[in-house]
Amino acid sequence: MKGSHLFLCLFSMSCWLNWMPTAGNTIFHFGPCRISMSMTEVRAGFTAIKANIQARDPIRTLSILSHPHSLHKVKSSDRCCIAHHLFNFYVDKVFKHCKTEDSYVNRKISSIANSFLSMKRKLGQCHEQNKCMCGQESAEKFKQILANYKGLNVTSAAIKSLGELDILLDWMEKSR
Repeated sequence: MKGSHLFLCLFSMSCWLNWMPTAGNTIFHFGPCRISMSMTEVRAGFTAIKANIQARDPIRTLSILSHPHSLHKVKSSDRCCIAHHLFNFYVDKVFKHCKTEDSYVNRKISSIANSFLSMKRKLGQCHEQNKCMCGQESAEKFKQILANYKGLNVTSAAIKSLGELDILLDWMEKSR
């Protein structure tokens, strides 16, 4: 009898620990998917390079993520899908083309990219488990983001997208 109480106590404690985010991590709710990430670390890295990156962006009249319909008013059910697409987009397109002559900036970009790669993998698992359904609205919003990106040359588009990272981070924080 005492053994079963000890087992129940240990089992309960392990479940509780699995639900708790690791120190400094934030849990995001993208539809049915719960994903944790160190938002403090990503924000600090971006804040450290934001002025440098935005100074490299010669085109101030165009936005990739702020198009009137890009991330605004995304339905809860579409958040997982659009987040999945956005993390793939940043890992596969943006970070690959954001190299500078400044090693400090490159290290910060690499750190942010590693966090995004982790999120990409976690959202990919949700997507593979069919927890992350893609509706017409999320597909249209992502198509608009891609069209904005493809309207520029690769390097300019990558720098602009990285310079707009705070838009994505703010949107993510609404998913908590």
